[in-house]
Amino acid sequence: MNPSNVSLLIVDRHARYAPRLRQTLTKAGYRVSVATSPKSAREMTEREHFNVILKTFDVGLSDGIPLMSELQALSPDTQFIFVSEGGSIRTAMSAIHNGAFDYFSWPAEEEQILKSVRQALEHQLIVAGDPEIRQRLRRRDDVDIFVGGSERIREVQRLIEQVAPTDVTVLIQGESGTGKEMVARAIHERSRRVGGPFVPVNCAALPETLIESELFGHVRGAFTGAIADKPGRFELARGGTLFLDEIGDISRLGQADLLRVLEDGVFRPIGSRTAVRSNARIVAAANKDLELEAAQGTFREDLLYRLNVITIHLPPLRDRREDIVPLVEMFRAHFVAKHNRRGRRFDVAAIRRLSEFAWPGNVRQLRNVVERLILTCPATRIGVGDLPAFLRNPSPERSAVKNLGGISLADLEREAIRQTLELTAGSKTKAAQLLGISRRALHYKLETLNALLRTE
Repeated sequence: MNPSNVSLLIVDRHARYAPRLRQTLTKAGYRVSVATSPKSAREMTEREHFNVILKTFDVGLSDGIPLMSELQALSPDTQFIFVSEGGSIRTAMSAIHNGAFDYFSWPAEEEQILKSVRQALEHQLIVAGDPEIRQRLRRRDDVDIFVGGSERIREVQRLIEQVAPTDVTVLIQGESGTGKEMVARAIHERSRRVGGPFVPVNCAALPETLIESELFGHVRGAFTGAIADKPGRFELARGGTLFLDEIGDISRLGQADLLRVLEDGVFRPIGSRTAVRSNARIVAAANKDLELEAAQGTFREDLLYRLNVITIHLPPLRDRREDIVPLVEMFRAHFVAKHNRRGRRFDVAAIRRLSEFAWPGNVRQLRNVVERLILTCPATRIGVGDLPAFLRNPSPERSAVKNLGGISLADLEREAIRQTLELTAGSKTKAAQLLGISRRALHYKLETLNALLRTE
């Protein structure tokens, strides 16, 4: 487990042990928080998931056991380690008998502290071998795009529950920023493959000359620079899920390679004479209309048929507007805990402004805006005046996509591009991502629209 992803809490009423404990654990790379009272420990545990809590106490466990029981009721997967000066075997047995993972006496060597924490984390991973517990652990440390009660998002959830237990290939389609990778992870974590790896691949970033090596691996000496065997993504995802993101941007060569594996179920690392049977479930995602791409000849129709056995259409945020307020509150709580910005809240007017915006960048854009406000707003109450300029003074067209009758497609596209470039401060790369097109396509559209403007 990566220490930077691990959160630890030290509960030390008298702050006698906390400084050295915190120094030791922080130096090892862990994220460490300190509470100096049971009340603050309860409040912090309600806001954030802690993998391990180190509780110091006086001999006799006057407040240790009751507090442990209370905090474990809030966070059943959290492991407890007790620390005491002058403790005894009887004290240690009492702590462990009542549910603690470990106990050590103070003063303790640095290695003893780190070993106890490592073992507690290993035990937590074993407990998390139960899919339900593992899913609960991950969700505490991540955001949930399924917050809200819109019919569109409930339909997505129903499809996930139906297809996850199978090994059927799934295609997720939706605009950039709608949360396609989170849907893929949700499918993986509800499947029988949850104990295996989840391997994401950004197909748009695969150079054509390296596609075969990246996907299928190579053996030593297969080509210049191949100084050792290298497993490909299909091999790394063995027993788990291979997530092919932005599948619509993969080259024709890559499309042919993928089709061959999906049809035959086997692949051959470059330079190897041995065929390897694929044992990875395929989940793909695209922000393009692949049926249109296939009709235009830019995406192989036979590959599309192999990918879209089940298709999940992820709605843009503007089509699930009733979910915006629950998403804002969920993001707020998540980032308040993550960045230790206690008490940050949005006032009613700010919430209304957020809920009225069309969000061309979808859930990702909303998440980024909320995180920035939590980090930068100096006051605990976030108002309209604290919002970015594009939210403080939205034009009627940007507040909501309404009354489109009579507007030409060229005008609509021009306005969408104009507003998105304004939103990204002129960054064409970011604008292309929000619009769900490539930078080259955006450049072409800008040239076309500028030509039209010159002829008008």
